[in-house]
Amino acid sequence: MEGRGQGLISVILNPRSGGAADMAQRLAGLYRAAGAEPAVQVANGSELAHLAKRAVAAGAKLVVAAGGDGTVSTVAGALAGSASTLGVLPLGTLNHFARDLGIALDIPAAVVNTLQGRPRLIDAGEVNGRLFLNNSSIGLYPAMVHRRTQQQRRLGRGKWQAMLWAAHTVLGSHPFMDLTLEVDGVAHRRRTPFVFVGNNVYEMQGFNIGRRARLDAGVLSVYLTQRTDRRRLLGLALRALAGRLKQARDFEATTAARLRIESRHTRLLVSTDGEVASFDLPLEYRVRPGALRVVAP
Repeated sequence: MEGRGQGLISVILNPRSGGAADMAQRLAGLYRAAGAEPAVQVANGSELAHLAKRAVAAGAKLVVAAGGDGTVSTVAGALAGSASTLGVLPLGTLNHFARDLGIALDIPAAVVNTLQGRPRLIDAGEVNGRLFLNNSSIGLYPAMVHRRTQQQRRLGRGKWQAMLWAAHTVLGSHPFMDLTLEVDGVAHRRRTPFVFVGNNVYEMQGFNIGRRARLDAGVLSVYLTQRTDRRRLLGLALRALAGRLKQARDFEATTAARLRIESRHTRLLVSTDGEVASFDLPLEYRVRPGALRVVAP
């Protein structure tokens, strides 16, 4: 992927993940040192998707998302199905997508990867038209993120203090849902505090818990707990931290190309790659095989 012409590389930086003007200058310098002349733009929120779509329309061969998983997912949503290739500069806290692709978390090395790495086609998940690269969930996690955000805005609490309060509040408020899950056309009724939907299959035990070996198997992975009281949910969380989950004992898991979720509610909070929003029901999940071209090591 060397030798791209000037003006064909667009770098979109989320300042929440990197520190705005200084980081923009640093990235521009790293690209110039590698022999490229990118257009570096700073954006957040809805501007991220707007800039990515504009870059695609302008014929950018490479569109680089510089930020965390939410930033990468938003930019990818504008690129999916286009001729543009996604590059990733992991500037977030967790950087799940970059780790699963094997992209270095060292920024200079990640810049070189966007220029010299190998393009490959990977899958994307989608829920009600919104793309996700890592996972989507309903129930506990989006509820806790929503409560955490409220605490941060109203009381100015720190992120982790607010999250602990949110977890205590959500777990204490009977966080169970009665759902109908239609998995590739077969309906199942379940009572559960969460449903986790992954883009491809997640490791659920051992040292690689939460990681994916493949991003191109063309499946969604679906996980939900069989634990139906708060004490057992706490035990599940502790075993997850220790990498000791057991499928038969702790959760149900399956793979699917399509998943439909129905509830007595008309709207639910849904997380997609860490971003939380309210969605109309039913929730229609599907996998989009080979939907995105991305630069990998």
